[in-house]
Amino acid sequence: MNQADSQPKTKSPVALVTGAGRRVGNGIARTLAAQGYRVALHANSSLAAAERTASEVAAAGGEAIALAADLRDQTAAREMIARVRGHFGRIDGLVNNAAIWSAKPLEQVTADDVREHFEINTLGTFICCQEAGLIMAGQPTGGAIVNIGDWAVVRPYRDHAAYFTAKGSIPALTRAFAVELAARNPQVRVNAVLPGPVLLPEDTSPQERKQIIDATLVAREGTVEELTAAIVLLLENRFITGVCLPVDGGRGIFAPPR
Repeated sequence: MNQADSQPKTKSPVALVTGAGRRVGNGIARTLAAQGYRVALHANSSLAAAERTASEVAAAGGEAIALAADLRDQTAAREMIARVRGHFGRIDGLVNNAAIWSAKPLEQVTADDVREHFEINTLGTFICCQEAGLIMAGQPTGGAIVNIGDWAVVRPYRDHAAYFTAKGSIPALTRAFAVELAARNPQVRVNAVLPGPVLLPEDTSPQERKQIIDATLVAREGTVEELTAAIVLLLENRFITGVCLPVDGGRGIFAPPR
């Protein structure tokens, strides 16, 4: 943790972002901090990067902490969330971004591959929703959870069977928690965003990049800022819950000509 747990509490909302050490999760955390959120950045193997981001946010006048946890470990995940509440005094928003993604031909996929994807992409999300959601249910102001899904669970592509099998549970998980937590406190809402091509991997070839962009209706890659704008909408609009919002530039409805 970068700052002492005795930090004074303010009225600024608190958001926990999982998988915030790198790439999209890191960008989400930075953008939320720039918009006035006090931010907790969770990381596992990329804790050093999350700590650097927390220090940069603090240097810019914000408040951020970085914490490590293996979200497959129920005890570690719960302790991490308890530390966030201990530091800030509450949790207003949770963005479940932590996930893995591994390409492998179907013939080579093992039970361990499927199990690993479920443990991180599904179980880790479930545990964080459960722990943070029940904390929110005990707060008069409630809170909001945004899960990160994937537009392509409705049109999966080859060589990612383990990933899509696990990630495909996010919409159902989101709706289940929306119902469960609202029954305990109607001020708690749970939604999901289903991103399309945002922050493509650096090793994406020019040809692959063109194919991906051509498969959108907006003819370009999305930005982390655009994705975060949708997340903020779902965090702050108190009349939206149980929704899975595609943020994919039309990728989910468009089949480019062959």
